[in-house]
Amino acid sequence: MNIRPHYRTIVLSDIHLGTTHSKVNQVSDLLSSVDCDRLILNGDIIDGWSLQKSGIKKWKAEHTRFFKILMKMMENCGTQIIYVRGNHDDFLDNLIPLQFINLSLVKDYTLESNGRYYFVTHGDVFDKVTSGMKWLAKLGDIGYTLLLEINSMYNKYRTKRGKPYFSLSQAIKQKVKKAVSYISDFEHVLVDFARSRKCDGVICGHIHHPENRMINGIHYLNSGDWVETLSALTENNDGEWNVIYYNEIADKLNKDNKVLSLISAAS
Repeated sequence: MNIRPHYRTIVLSDIHLGTTHSKVNQVSDLLSSVDCDRLILNGDIIDGWSLQKSGIKKWKAEHTRFFKILMKMMENCGTQIIYVRGNHDDFLDNLIPLQFINLSLVKDYTLESNGRYYFVTHGDVFDKVTSGMKWLAKLGDIGYTLLLEINSMYNKYRTKRGKPYFSLSQAIKQKVKKAVSYISDFEHVLVDFARSRKCDGVICGHIHHPENRMINGIHYLNSGDWVETLSALTENNDGEWNVIYYNEIADKLNKDNKVLSLISAAS
């Protein structure tokens, strides 16, 4: 009895391997429990900015496990892996473009899905801060990391009192006018660019804000991140796209494992 979900495409971004807050074990668990024909790693998978500051001491066994899982996907399932560089893994620039067996390193990518075309980009080149003022982007990265530290301490306090996880950064994005405006501007710039490329949709990451909606006739998809939202994009064989969350997948897997245990015990 095979209950492993199968997808035509999975899109992951913003894992930020090498940082304290990367949920690498969760994303590895996800990839270990599904099959897919195509995996798009849409930027900021390895956080070169963090590793540059701390060296290899932040590289741990769980990071190596993640890449071993990718190799198993390519070997056992023939999964095609497309790695789109982001701003935090811009150290890959000297290697791009690179094609090795069924692994590709690219700056951007065009995906065909049931006769529709999607422009795939991490999205940083459409962000005025990261593309034009790298020093300011790195300063913002330090601020975001500090916010995550505060958030971690706050949620330990909430957990002790039986309260659910609360994201300070997501709350700020939803309530601060400039943050809301930034997200909206980012989305519309990408949508306009996709239209100029004669594409039906755009797939991105970068802003850690998962989304699946139509904007002015263009299908806008954002895969979120594996720091807080723990989200991914999936495409089924009918070309239907969805945002999935790790917690939902983990709950389903736990239920499926219980069913398998009951079947095994009965037999």
